[in-house]
Amino acid sequence: MSIEAVLWDFGGVITTSPFEAFNRFEAERGLPRDFIRGINATNPETNAWAQFESSAITLDEFDEAFAREAREKGHHVGGREVVALLAGDIRPRMVNVLRLCKANYRIACITNNVRSGEGPGMARTADKARAMADVMGLFDLVVESSVEGIRKPNPRIYSLTCERLGVDPGRVVFLDDLGINLKPAKQLGMRTIKVLSEAQAIDELAAITGLDFP
Repeated sequence: MSIEAVLWDFGGVITTSPFEAFNRFEAERGLPRDFIRGINATNPETNAWAQFESSAITLDEFDEAFAREAREKGHHVGGREVVALLAGDIRPRMVNVLRLCKANYRIACITNNVRSGEGPGMARTADKARAMADVMGLFDLVVESSVEGIRKPNPRIYSLTCERLGVDPGRVVFLDDLGINLKPAKQLGMRTIKVLSEAQAIDELAAITGLDFP
């Protein structure tokens, strides 16, 4: 079936991955590598991170809940410290690819985010907020976990996005940097791309769409 829409994750796809910032933080603090990701991967449907991304708890509650989960694993990290690491840097080439896709398809962003920072990209400075707002303005639709109260990998958030775009999941390509978020999209019939690097993701998208990306 021909492609009608391209759906994008934001952090780790349009921007650099927050996991890179997590690893730098861990190195600076003498924490085990991927310590923060390990906490977020434990009880992923009910942990502090899942509740915060679904707006079930406040920032203050997340700060305490994440710190408690970190202590259970032997170290102290407050939730506010993690939130401060979330906003990555925009990838200019990926934005150019996004613009070209927009000229040919419907485009939407499905992002698991939190009510912190400025805008869906959770920017920490005014300059970064403006830059991210410019990118967000390219999308025909932005679906945020913190607004909808549901988050990837819940299949409902993918179905909701397709319904609002007016497209069949079988005519959609979805890019995300986490395999757990791609699995339900694929089960709905979407073509999926796991973003391991910017160049790899662009090459795979070019192969699926037939577009020539610079």
